[in-house]
Amino acid sequence: MRTGRTKNMIVAAMCAALCVILPMAFHAIPNAGSIFLPMHIPVLLCGFMCGWPYGLCCGILGPVLSSALTGMPPAAILPSMACELAVYGLVTGFLFPRINTRSRTANIYISLLSAMLCGRVVNGILNALIFQAGSYSMEIWLAAAFTTALPGIAVQLVVIPALLLTLEKVRIIQPAKIK
Repeated sequence: MRTGRTKNMIVAAMCAALCVILPMAFHAIPNAGSIFLPMHIPVLLCGFMCGWPYGLCCGILGPVLSSALTGMPPAAILPSMACELAVYGLVTGFLFPRINTRSRTANIYISLLSAMLCGRVVNGILNALIFQAGSYSMEIWLAAAFTTALPGIAVQLVVIPALLLTLEKVRIIQPAKIK
């Protein structure tokens, strides 16, 4: 059992580090972070591979570390982004081992799409009620969460299932089990 925890902590730490490293490649391009969503991929992967507690921690720790080390995301965006990413890691890690269709790919997509939607909804609600109260609207949320982010959403829908299925096939990770 201890080996599993150690492995999960190492994978989660690597994913949190990727939350700092991946966005750095996009900082040179204006607005590329909100278009391609590079920090979302390691958090979603962490939830899938390590389970909800690690995904949740990675979702909080990743943007906080990135902000502290690189200044991105800026302090004004950090709280809502950390909450959104925490939900991504939580939902993928919670749902994936509990969804049992006949297709492994369907299990991944159901968990992934659920997490992506839940995270965006939480982000929108928190921005509307707390972080940007009075200056946030449905139009702003739809533009930021879906329209601007469409390339990143497409990347996530292609890359994450392909990575998970490949890592399982070569036995780097084991299929998730209910924890």
